[in-house]
Amino acid sequence: MSLKSEDYEALGTFRYAMRKFLRFSKEVLAGAKLTPEQYEALLAIKGRAESASINVGDLSERLQVKHHTAVNLIDKLAARKLVARKRSTEDRRQVNIKLTGRGNSVLMKLAAIHRQEMRQRSSEMIEALRRLQK
Repeated sequence: MSLKSEDYEALGTFRYAMRKFLRFSKEVLAGAKLTPEQYEALLAIKGRAESASINVGDLSERLQVKHHTAVNLIDKLAARKLVARKRSTEDRRQVNIKLTGRGNSVLMKLAAIHRQEMRQRSSEMIEALRRLQK
């Protein structure tokens, strides 16, 4: 399948819009002393609709990182008292992670800022994606 010049332009526009958003996000997160990966971990934990926690394996999958990388992220977040670990009662090998009150508070503020920025920038991204669907 060959691409048209419009496809390249739409791909470039989408990537440019994403880069602008990610730069914004990185600056906001630096102010909160969080890495983008730590913020994504907090979102993945909070976004777990069916329960109030997530296990390390599921977090690793959500973040698309290796198990030991997820553990390292959890260690850093736990050191800042943003998350807490609890061994599963059903399977003692499983460790569940949940946000602490402080973690919820930090995430709530950061997510609101990110949502507002996404609302302002999303039309450019959506239009580029629409052009790619044709």
